[in-house]
Amino acid sequence: MSEYLQVLPANPDARVIRQAVNVLKAGGVIVYPTDSTYALGCHIGDKSALERIRRIRQLDKHHNFTLVCSDLSSLATYALVSNSAYRILKAYTPGPYTFILKATPEVPRRLQNPKRKTIGIRVPDNEIAQQILATLGEPIMSTSLILPNETEQLFDAYEMRLKIGKLVDLIIDGGACGLEPTTMIDLVDGYPKVLRVGKGDPTLFQ
Repeated sequence: MSEYLQVLPANPDARVIRQAVNVLKAGGVIVYPTDSTYALGCHIGDKSALERIRRIRQLDKHHNFTLVCSDLSSLATYALVSNSAYRILKAYTPGPYTFILKATPEVPRRLQNPKRKTIGIRVPDNEIAQQILATLGEPIMSTSLILPNETEQLFDAYEMRLKIGKLVDLIIDGGACGLEPTTMIDLVDGYPKVLRVGKGDPTLFQ
């Protein structure tokens, strides 16, 4: 059974943050809150943890994974960004958006869309997620917490423990999250194309 830790959303305990980071560094899978839904996360370089997430969600090889970042400072390491795309990213991060960009060679191929060679980039407006990222010092490989054959994300921590408590290493209960995923914006060509409407306002990109 996974560890379960409650944390105050606005003032998370530093010990909980360090524990989450230690789990990630050790190759574990965590559940953590964001500004849209709860998410599954693991270390960017850990292949076995990624495969565990694939099994939990029963994802195929074409699934778009997302790199959750603390800010845009390391963006050029992972994505090819035009000047126009960078202006959009700067204006709308942090926030409930996932931006699709061409991946750089630094991104493991297993994280890229196999056909388009793209990667999702996200900067969440959530204090718990931000402190985990700041302490870890690098992005988290992430995907939203929705289980196979379900239509809505898991948002109740007790239900998470019942359904996936044996499949993950740590569940961080940071209070209520929403049921809407991020709004997904394609910036590969430098201008925005809305691929999925979610919590973020899509009209800002029209």
